[in-house]
Amino acid sequence: MTVRCDTRRAVVLLASLLMPFSVAQADKDAFKVCADPNNPPFSDKNGHGFENKIAELFAKELGKKVEYTWFPQRIGFIRNTLKAQLPDSDEYKCDVVMGVPTGYELAATTKPYYRSTYALVYRKNRGWDDIKSPEDLERLPDERKSKLRIAMFDGAPGTTWLFNHQLADQGIPYQSMSGDASVNTAQILAKDFSEGKIDMVIVWGPIAGYLVTQGKPGAFGMIPMKSEESVKFDFPISMAVRFPDKERKEALNSLIERNAKKIEALLHEYRVPLVDQNGNLIEAANKRKK
Repeated sequence: MTVRCDTRRAVVLLASLLMPFSVAQADKDAFKVCADPNNPPFSDKNGHGFENKIAELFAKELGKKVEYTWFPQRIGFIRNTLKAQLPDSDEYKCDVVMGVPTGYELAATTKPYYRSTYALVYRKNRGWDDIKSPEDLERLPDERKSKLRIAMFDGAPGTTWLFNHQLADQGIPYQSMSGDASVNTAQILAKDFSEGKIDMVIVWGPIAGYLVTQGKPGAFGMIPMKSEESVKFDFPISMAVRFPDKERKEALNSLIERNAKKIEALLHEYRVPLVDQNGNLIEAANKRKK
């Protein structure tokens, strides 16, 4: 009986001694990403988003596997992911957020890995195919203009632009953030376009790319927006880590620099309108060669 008890104690002691090593080893072998499980085209649980693909690219180069902590990217996202510690541990649930505005106030950000711009997206073959620039909307006759239905998001630069160009009366109000975590902005817009509820939207570049790639090829047109004196449309995007995590930040900066061409090519596959610091479009490499 004594031998059995001593053996059991020894097993428990050995397990407790090995546990910290196991946790540390798991962390060492994983590229731990904080992400939204349903946020196309950025991320989803099936790994179809471009942020998923970039995470896989980095993990492969580091000789690690991608490990996700899933949480809807809404209020409380950073608190419940990047800044959330595991119970009874100094470790955190995840270490990297793959896409935030450069200079994001809730975390330390890397160098930008892409810059995109808002874009005007319209459904083709519905009477608007002659629109070749945002300014063409202003020149529409009043009769045609009165029939226009353009999605308008609260607090978005596209809304400011519509007001500045006397087009707010054609706006259909939308919330910038859906209250339902099972559906995101891109999915809502795709559904409303298909049902004929809206004709156009001025939306953030990656979402514009998502809309253009849905359904039949050529079903949508996309016109990138150019920043004006009173409306800024283009913004740089970085990755985020915790503020004290300088070593990880520098490692990500190196990965971004080494993989810049691969990242650019991937974003072009997702039809993300990429721009330089002056807001000028960056064409895909295969187009530049022609």
